[in-house]
Parts: sequence; structure tokens; C-alpha cells
Amino acid sequence: MRENPLLKLAAFGQSIWLDYIRRQMIDNGELQKLIDDDGLKGVTSNPAIFEKAIAGSRDYDASIRTLAQAGRSIQAIYEVLTVEDVQRAADLFRPHYDRLDGADGFVSLEVNPHLARDTQGSIAEARRLWQALSRPNVFIKIPATKEGLPAIRQLISEGINVNVTLLFGLPRYREVAEAYIAGLEARAAQGKPLRVASVASFFLSRIDVLLDPQLEALAAASGPQALGAKELIGQVAIASAKVAYTIYQEIFGSARFQALVSKGARPQRLLWASTSTKNPAYPDVKYVEPLIGPNTVNTLPPETIEAYRDHGQPAARLAEGVDRAAAYLQRLPELGLDLNQATQQLEDEGVDKFNKPFDSLMGTLERKRREALPG
Repeated sequence: MRENPLLKLAAFGQSIWLDYIRRQMIDNGELQKLIDDDGLKGVTSNPAIFEKAIAGSRDYDASIRTLAQAGRSIQAIYEVLTVEDVQRAADLFRPHYDRLDGADGFVSLEVNPHLARDTQGSIAEARRLWQALSRPNVFIKIPATKEGLPAIRQLISEGINVNVTLLFGLPRYREVAEAYIAGLEARAAQGKPLRVASVASFFLSRIDVLLDPQLEALAAASGPQALGAKELIGQVAIASAKVAYTIYQEIFGSARFQALVSKGARPQRLLWASTSTKNPAYPDVKYVEPLIGPNTVNTLPPETIEAYRDHGQPAARLAEGVDRAAAYLQRLPELGLDLNQATQQLEDEGVDKFNKPFDSLMGTLERKRREALPG
């Protein structure tokens, strides 16, 4: 019988997390089965995931009714439901966390997406959620916006684990890593332990979704750029990830960071996010196979986990073709494409894409709250 490819990824230093959460899968043992059978080492959540879980099922109706009748507000109901799910999931991963001395086994909860441009609001909510969760193996998700950077630094300095989300661009990645290291340095200066965890969640498939149509249009033209554009179709996201990993190696291999390692610090791992294939013409494991490498995380939705379990071919490929990846990115300006401008657009759109499902969920909770109240 063929060995589960998901289980082989750990040998190459990569952790697999689930990009999904729903109360039913905790209740019925499905999440525990993924941990036991597939070697799952963590879970991420976001407002869109909770909108599907809460609005798209009856799993939460009894809890909503109880909370509504107790006079809780819509925001309070949302927080109680999501905190409970994250706590219960974190408890399932706690054995991994303990066995690995805090290196893995995390579950993430995001601050209100409307705080993406609010530094102080993000800090305040992250502190409150961290206290409410009361688990060492949780992450508070903070968007990698300009306003999010000082929040990341501050929270790390306070010993709060941070999952930096909505990260698209390479220059912004350097700023994210700098915020993490500066936070550790501030903590070290206070004489506090550096047992703080963080991941930088690099969103991938959306880069190709944005740039592929532009590259396809150039490739279809008869001009001198056609051949070069054709070669880049479907390649920019993976090239960005490979270059990001070289930046990771540079930053976390530096003397500056090694001074923190001697005091107990761990690198901020790169996490590959948005890894489901949006273009049906591409392989369903397109954003998994090329990006397997040491000290990384790949967070997969259920359908991609199933696909990789069925036909994944694990091998250490992240460090392969790095020069070619850098050449691909250098070629974009020659084609009239600005990657930094594109990734800023994706960041702006990403904030909006989380605000909309969050607002939709608040509307659903308001309706269910009204239905639960007498009269």
C-alpha cells in the first residue's frame, strides 16, 4: 500500500496545516483523524472561513440561541463562537506543541478585518483575544499592511504569537521580518524570554490570478514580448515564493538574528497560503510540490489535502531553480508589469475580501439572534 505523501513532508522540514475550521469536524473526530492519519500540525482560520462555517451550517445555532438569550451582542457572540472553536482545536494540537517544544501545533484566529488599517485597534484586539484564548499554541493573525507592521512589532515584544497574514510582496516581506526581529530585540532588552512564535503567510495563487491574464494578452500579441510573456504564465507566484525563501535564509541566517537565537529565539517561518489552484488548467497541487523545504509551512484547504494525499510526490524542491525564479521576476518590468504595484493591489483587495464575509456573517448572526429572542 502506498505511503501517505502528506506524512513524508515532515522529512523535508515542512509542516502541513489545514486552511479550514468548522465545529462539526471537531465534534465528530474529523480533525483528530487528520492529525493522526495525515500528520496535520496546525489550523488557520479567517473571517471567510468562519462565515462559511457559521452561516452555512446549523452547527452553531444552539450556542447562538443561548448567547442571544443571555443578552450578548452580535460581536460578543461572534467572539465566543470563534474563540471556542480555536481553543478546542488548539487542545487537539497541544500534544504536538509539547512534543516539539513549541515549534509547531498552532491554531490561528484573526483580529476584526476592519482593523487592517488601524494599528492601535489591532494591538488592543490582539491582546484581548490572546487573553481570551489562554493557550500557548495559538496565533493572532495581523494583516501585513503598513499599519500592521508596528502592531506586529509591539505584539511580539509582549510575547504574543503572531501569524502575519495577507502578505503578497517581497519588499513588504522584508518589513515583516524586520518587525518580528525588532519585537524580539525589544523583548530581549527587557530581559524577557524569547519563546515567541510567528509565521509570515505568503499568499500565492492570487498573484497568478491577477497577472496571468495580462501575460496571456502579451503572449497572444505578435510583438517581441510574446515569447517572454508566454514563459511567465503561471510562474510568477512560485518564483516569488522561491525568492522569498532566499530572503528568509539571508535575514534569519544573519549575525543579527543569530544573536537572538543564542537567547532562545526561533526564526519566523514562511507559510505558503492561498494554495488552492484557481485555474482549472493547472495541476491541483501546483502550489505544493515546488515549495517543499526546511522550516516552512503549507496551509491547505480540504480539497488540496485530499489531492495531495492521493497523488502528491514529495521532494525538497524549494531551493531548486532559484536563479531562474529571480530571472523571471526581473523580466516583468521589461514586459511593462510592476510586481510591487500588483502585490499592493492584491493587499488592498485582500482586506476587502475579508471585510465582506465578516460583514455578511454579522448580518447572519443578527438575524439568528433576533430569531432566538422572545417576540
